[in-house]
Amino acid sequence: LFQAMESEVSAAFNSGNAGDILSRAFKLIVTRDDISTLQPLGWLNDKIIDFYMSLLVERSKKQGYPAVYAFSTFFYSKLSSTGHKGVKNWTKGVDIFKHDIILVPVHLRSHWTLLAVDLRGKTIKYFDSLGQKGDHICKTMLKYLEEESRARRNIELTASEWTLHSMGTQEIPQQNNGSDCGVFACKFADFISRDKPIIFTAEHMPYFRKKMVWEIIHQQLL
Repeated sequence: LFQAMESEVSAAFNSGNAGDILSRAFKLIVTRDDISTLQPLGWLNDKIIDFYMSLLVERSKKQGYPAVYAFSTFFYSKLSSTGHKGVKNWTKGVDIFKHDIILVPVHLRSHWTLLAVDLRGKTIKYFDSLGQKGDHICKTMLKYLEEESRARRNIELTASEWTLHSMGTQEIPQQNNGSDCGVFACKFADFISRDKPIIFTAEHMPYFRKKMVWEIIHQQLL
């Protein structure tokens, strides 16, 4: 499988035209140009991250996995600028509180991070592979959950019952370059969505990039 993956990844990167469609699912189209952001030292774009999050959600429907909901890469920036009123229609027909885990990719200008809400344990954790704190991001998300619960379910959340935490540099792996943040955010989400401890390192990034190419093209997770 690894040899097949290598040849397929090489073909995805090195042949064809930039606009060639390499994958189509979840109302998303991924072109060769999008896939090229997974090349070594490439900066992942929003389409790759949205597609990967959709794959995690799809996997979560299988038996034995926590139920996962993932917001799009545009959700947090919209929420932070407009508040709940600006994103209230994003969950039309969906009760996010029926899930176990909510994943929120966060784009900070030129850096990707991840928010993970565990509804079972009432925790909101912020994962940043550059070690920056995101306490205000956690608070913004908790305020959203309070307003969403009130609007959708007419249930008041008790903020004091929730734990908000920015993961420290000793708790999660850190990137060793200026380009792997998107892959880190995706792999944080991968491990969290399986209830697995985060045990990978920066050294795994080249392999993860190739693996993600294969997974996106085949629309399944290895």
